[in-house]
Amino acid sequence: MNKNRSELDAPPAARPLQDAPEPLSVGVDCAGPQALAIPGYLQQTYWWAYVHPRAVRFFERQWLVNLILWGNFGRLRDAALDALGRTVSGRTLQIACVYGDFTATLLQRLAPDASLDVVDVLPIQLQNLRAKLPASAQVALHLYDSMALGFPDACYDQAVLFFLLHEQPAEVRTRTMREALRVVKPGGRLVLVDYHRPGWWHPLRYLFEPVLRALEPYAMDLWKHEISTWLPEGFPADHLCKRNYYGGLYQELVITVPARA
Repeated sequence: MNKNRSELDAPPAARPLQDAPEPLSVGVDCAGPQALAIPGYLQQTYWWAYVHPRAVRFFERQWLVNLILWGNFGRLRDAALDALGRTVSGRTLQIACVYGDFTATLLQRLAPDASLDVVDVLPIQLQNLRAKLPASAQVALHLYDSMALGFPDACYDQAVLFFLLHEQPAEVRTRTMREALRVVKPGGRLVLVDYHRPGWWHPLRYLFEPVLRALEPYAMDLWKHEISTWLPEGFPADHLCKRNYYGGLYQELVITVPARA
């Protein structure tokens, strides 16, 4: 999770916070010269929500993230996790940190031999996640841009993006989708939950649209286009399963990763 052309054409090199999955108690080292530059679109558009320390302290409230989603946080969280499975086995990748208890709830669903990796481009978000999880939590945190995940091909059984795509410009969104598909094994699932254009009759449609335009301008892309727009050309339609929530204001897309050619 860049706005100017040079950033898009040559994304910065990334490094993992740990070379291999280890308990969170190992700590998170986000400092030093190898830390990633903050993408331009985040710095310019979302400094007030994710970048500034006061923003992180303000938004890290369960009741507030639920309010922002019109009381639907728990329902949408559980829908995303249900798509991964009542019990989540194998290796799971969460792309981008989430305010609230999304990651903590996902950890509770992991099978005893399963693992969870979380990536984010912002050290402050990874540090915030570390602080709100138990020291014993079996999760590895990695400092990566979603456009350039530093993992081998087909190394995860499933991945999840929870309200990430609406925060990204179209070019970044395309590369994020490509990277997410690359690291998930054929037959594995990529689960996405995000905004969606509600029906004309929805009581919040005409109230919420100006809010999104002002505060989250990239979100309007998801009102105008299907998420499949940012999938690789020729992606098989029968590998997509879409479901809408709350009168169409939100959507879940479950993608089954096809076999490599």
